[in-house]
Amino acid sequence: MKRFLTKCCLGIALVGFLLVGCTDDFTELNTDPKNFTEDAVTSSEYPLFVKRALYTPNFMPFDQARGPFQLWHSLFSDVYANYFATTAPNFDSDQFILVGGWLNGGYRYFYQRAATNIKFAEDTAAELEFELENAMMKVWRVYAYHRVTDYWGPIPYSEFGNGEKEVSYDSQEAIYNDFFTTLQEAVTVLKANAGGTSFLADNDVIYQGNVDSWLKFANTLRLRLAMRVKYVDPALSQTNAEAAIADGVFLLNDDNATIATDLNFTNSYTTITQWGEFRMSGDMESILKGYQDPRVATYYAPAAEPDATDDPAGVEFPYEGFQNGQTAETKATTNFNGLASQMADPYATGGSPGPAVIIMTAAEAYLLRAEAALEGWSAGGSAEELYNQGIVQSHLQHGYDGTNLSGDDYVTSMLTPEGIDAATAAVSTVPVAYNATGSAEEQLEQIITQKWIALWPDSGEAYAERRRTGYPTLYNRVNSLNPNIAVDQIPRRMTYTATEYADNTAAVEEAVSSLLGGPDLGTTKLWWDAKN
Repeated sequence: MKRFLTKCCLGIALVGFLLVGCTDDFTELNTDPKNFTEDAVTSSEYPLFVKRALYTPNFMPFDQARGPFQLWHSLFSDVYANYFATTAPNFDSDQFILVGGWLNGGYRYFYQRAATNIKFAEDTAAELEFELENAMMKVWRVYAYHRVTDYWGPIPYSEFGNGEKEVSYDSQEAIYNDFFTTLQEAVTVLKANAGGTSFLADNDVIYQGNVDSWLKFANTLRLRLAMRVKYVDPALSQTNAEAAIADGVFLLNDDNATIATDLNFTNSYTTITQWGEFRMSGDMESILKGYQDPRVATYYAPAAEPDATDDPAGVEFPYEGFQNGQTAETKATTNFNGLASQMADPYATGGSPGPAVIIMTAAEAYLLRAEAALEGWSAGGSAEELYNQGIVQSHLQHGYDGTNLSGDDYVTSMLTPEGIDAATAAVSTVPVAYNATGSAEEQLEQIITQKWIALWPDSGEAYAERRRTGYPTLYNRVNSLNPNIAVDQIPRRMTYTATEYADNTAAVEEAVSSLLGGPDLGTTKLWWDAKN
């Protein structure tokens, strides 16, 4: 069986179908990937395994990942970040039901494909003494797993791949501490190879083997995670934030981490937009309309039936949203698909590759630094300077010149959000122009509001930041079907899956009783979710 699996996986990889698993049985979920590579992997074959390790955490290729992308991303973080609202009557996650079967599909995809591929690429690099490539895969492991622990909290991490039927969980605190250690180890290797290029070449679908780019990515990721733990461990946060900034984070959009798409490895939105199950949220309409933000045209398409009566004075704004949490009856009897905006055409053209998948950007790096500067930490500039530069970089990323829809300078505008219709007030009163005389909390709300706009469509990160900071201020749900989560709250985490309770019973029960810090409910806060 081992030799068969070796030939199966190697053969698939070498003909280009890089991400097809040899088995989907749960018994393989915690199998050490080295067990199905009995034959030695050579330096000529190894880059193909790195390629699949880079693709799978971002739900590529489409034929295997479009389902998990919807189950993990579209039906949960997309609607909990309030980038989108669902139009399908039976999609109850928008009313805070944490649908177990959907979560199970996303969870299984990660551990059967993404985690397995990453572990193989990282461990094989160590065995073959590919020190540089091992460092790159360490960075990628942290990137992939932080999105999982930020959904669930304690997860299988350090013991994954131990070959046992059951695998223990790590606490989120332990996982984050390992993240920082791992990134420091990787940065040390990357710095020692500065100016160099990995032999991975184009199989490195993010940076084509450019070591300096991987170094900036590692530091920017470290900065993201450092700010994540600000409220639970300020000292740990400051130490890692300042170290990351000093070592060099993203400064320009040329630094951005993205994965190009093609017809085999598409952006999954180009598939799920064809199903007509979600549209622009009311929060996005309120904020982007009020700010007269040109990025709206990159994010969304004009509604089929726009309402011009609530457009800003002198500005045509055919982009429409609606509030999250509509009841099934309302969705069944209201043509939200016509009344509200679809994603912009590049995301909504079926059969096309779609836009590049965005991993991290310079805009986010500047806004992370702005928050660090707000804390009085060494961030390489003032909070206001870094805030403004974060906005500028986001506009440049999408091809805009820094003016709003009226042609005025965006960053100095005093514009605020507007109501989505005559009966619904604006979501907040937060202006674009940095309020240098405001309180630290008011300034933080501005920083996170602009980060929320700039992160789109990375709803996983936006949802995490919403839980961490409480910002941006967004509309309440119209209705909640979850008796534990009111309309003015949001789920703090995802609940553990049926697969784990059935097949990893003792470990998940131990995680709930000893590591989670509360019951296995959506109301239990994660370790880093500690803001008063």
